[in-house]
Amino acid sequence: MTPVFALATSLMWGLADFGGGLLTRRMPALTVVLVSQLLAVGALGSIVVATGGWSEAGPQLWYAVAAGVVGPAAMLAFYRALALGPMGVVSPLGALGGVAVPLGVGLVLGERPGLLQVAGIAVAVAGVVLASGPGMGGAPVQRQTLVLTLVAAFGFGSVMALIAEASHNLTGLFLALFVQRLCNVAVGAGALYASVRRGAPALPENGWQGIRSALPALAFVGLSDVAANGTYSIAANNGPVTVAAVLASLYPVVTALAARGFLSERLRGVQAAGAGLALVGTVLLATG
Repeated sequence: MTPVFALATSLMWGLADFGGGLLTRRMPALTVVLVSQLLAVGALGSIVVATGGWSEAGPQLWYAVAAGVVGPAAMLAFYRALALGPMGVVSPLGALGGVAVPLGVGLVLGERPGLLQVAGIAVAVAGVVLASGPGMGGAPVQRQTLVLTLVAAFGFGSVMALIAEASHNLTGLFLALFVQRLCNVAVGAGALYASVRRGAPALPENGWQGIRSALPALAFVGLSDVAANGTYSIAANNGPVTVAAVLASLYPVVTALAARGFLSERLRGVQAAGAGLALVGTVLLATG
């Protein structure tokens, strides 16, 4: 089941990144993060109450708190990078940290993937790198975009490693995700307040009407991100973290394809080849 849940993670993260990147082109990134996470908190709170998730409270929730603090910073950096640069370049670069950090944790904990899985990891990671194609023709990625993307990459990888340790059963997972999102909202609200104090706008150009009209898209982004964290935790707790991390980190392919389909962003040949390698790596990991 690990490959199934990990691939579901990549699908939902890819679509959430695409939606979040679009939204940040017409409203402040902090507002996108805060409102989308508030909507996710409401949904998760209802689930926790319905399932009696409070009974699973324990020291492991500190992992969820840490993930909730790191996550907003990573998400904000990533959404700003998506707004500055082409999604088909930024998203694959941002995925590298999502591969490296959990993969390193898995190896430190003693996981030793088989030969076929090692081949799959190598092919999939190479595919993600090639899918970015930043230095192979065309305009280079701006330095600010690159820095923001690398910060986001390390943050995303850390969140993946932390949330996998926050719970080891489904009821506890709902509580862990709820706590994570509460911390997301607290950190996001503080950052938005500081941003407004410095003179930055908190609302889009058309004010509250812009927020209300975007609520369905904001809800989709927030809930997709939550669901992806949940399916990744299930994947990592029911199989090798090394496999779960690599398969879950294929979400840039989804983002790039969505950008191609809806925004007509064109991928260069090397990027298309990278997407193909990523799929080959997925098959090797799934069959290994």
